[in-house]
Amino acid sequence: MTTLQVLEMDSGEKRLNELGYKQELRREMTLFKTLAITFSCISVFSGTPLYGQSLHYAGPATLVWGWVAVTFFTWFVAIAMAEICSSFPTTGSLYFWAAQLAGPRWGPFASWCCAWLETIGVVSAIGAQAYSGSQALQMIILLATGTNKGGGYLASKGVFLCMYMALIIIWAALNTFALQVIAYLNIISIWWQVIGGLLVTIMLPLVAQSTQPASYVFTHFETSPESTGISSAPYAVILSVLLSIYSLYGYDAAAHLTEETKDAERTGPVAILSSLGIVSVFGWAYYLALTFSIRDLDYLYNTDNETAGALVPAQIIYDAFYGKFHNSTGAVVFLCIIWGSYFFCGLSVTTTAARVVYDALSRDKGIPFSPIWRKVHPRSKVPTNAVWLCAAIGLLLGLPILKLDVVFTAIISVSTIGWVGGYAVPILARLVMAEENFKPGPFYLGRASRTVCLVAFLWICYACSAFLLPTFYPLRWKTFNYAPVALTFVLTLIMLWWVLDARKWFKGPVRNIDVQDGN
Repeated sequence: MTTLQVLEMDSGEKRLNELGYKQELRREMTLFKTLAITFSCISVFSGTPLYGQSLHYAGPATLVWGWVAVTFFTWFVAIAMAEICSSFPTTGSLYFWAAQLAGPRWGPFASWCCAWLETIGVVSAIGAQAYSGSQALQMIILLATGTNKGGGYLASKGVFLCMYMALIIIWAALNTFALQVIAYLNIISIWWQVIGGLLVTIMLPLVAQSTQPASYVFTHFETSPESTGISSAPYAVILSVLLSIYSLYGYDAAAHLTEETKDAERTGPVAILSSLGIVSVFGWAYYLALTFSIRDLDYLYNTDNETAGALVPAQIIYDAFYGKFHNSTGAVVFLCIIWGSYFFCGLSVTTTAARVVYDALSRDKGIPFSPIWRKVHPRSKVPTNAVWLCAAIGLLLGLPILKLDVVFTAIISVSTIGWVGGYAVPILARLVMAEENFKPGPFYLGRASRTVCLVAFLWICYACSAFLLPTFYPLRWKTFNYAPVALTFVLTLIMLWWVLDARKWFKGPVRNIDVQDGN
């Protein structure tokens, strides 16, 4: 490498070379583009399908203040990850961090666990966004064709599955283009969500002719044991805040793009923290707007209402617009804004999932048929095969829609436990490692690091445990939370593979550059 090349080298690429990797992906992402993709992965409206369920468990006060409490603890996780990202700006992110921080003895096992947890989480998230997008589209079609009371069309399970699959296929197809295309789409996404979020948040309470008083929104607590089967107030509160936990992760997307981002050791941490900050504020404002705009709480869950009781926020929005304008046009427009958010979020999650599979498993030979999945398209520099692998798994996750009513609960539980659980591995490794062995980047916590990491790790353990709990009683086949069963099965296979075979050859991140020679 010549002196001129070294001088012209991006600081992120230089650090990547120091870590033992050569630049393979195109490094052209700016801070704003990285922030756009990261912000899209979290999404302001992502918790919309869980809103009605959360409201029913413990009333509005728990939902509203639960968001604030979850945001507080989530910041510890994001800050801990931002520090590590600043030190290790690689596409493998969590997986690479786990290997480096755990040291040579435990590094391979730590990176193995982290890679598979993250892969399970992020690929499942494609299914979660596809389900949310399909549900929003189902409501748009229903209200646009006359509502449930007026003979409107409510998509059957078969049609719903077709919408689910179509979204995933479109996301995969778009992700086969150069990352610049996705980056521009996500610039549209960030403005879509900011402007759309402001529009919904401000306009909805103004349009609603009757709104709830502040005392109801901020102080009213009630359980609904007759419909949820849960009479324990603490249990109801735990389930109510699942919405907030689910809505406030995905900010690690910035870390997955660091090999494609300029000045990554600074850009990555800024994008992580900025995206969480924006979503935490906009998300709280959105759920406040919905809660203030409730007209009749019991009617929201009535299967004979205009939205067939299928999506509570859709009914709140419909009630507001129909009460003022006597038509559903405004509700359809607002639901289109929400649907667009899901579309962009699913597109970004697919981008992230492909990067996880490409780097955390395929590039370092941690998945069967790795040579296939780690191939990068010569022109677009995109891991196309990894994109379609993630899409195929996402499609398979949707098949139970035809038979079960709890598919969404299972998918979001698996996604959250896998994705957020993956955060725990490098954070724990950072917590227990000797400080002198850590090479800090520009974003460094100093003495506060251990405290931040400890709180973050304990919060992650709690969050993952909460998503394993049954969400309705009594337990029946149609209401059972299948996430613990699915995760136990998959993780058992992965651990058996490690014990019987993978531990003999899997060494974690594989360098593709000779650091000593500088080649």
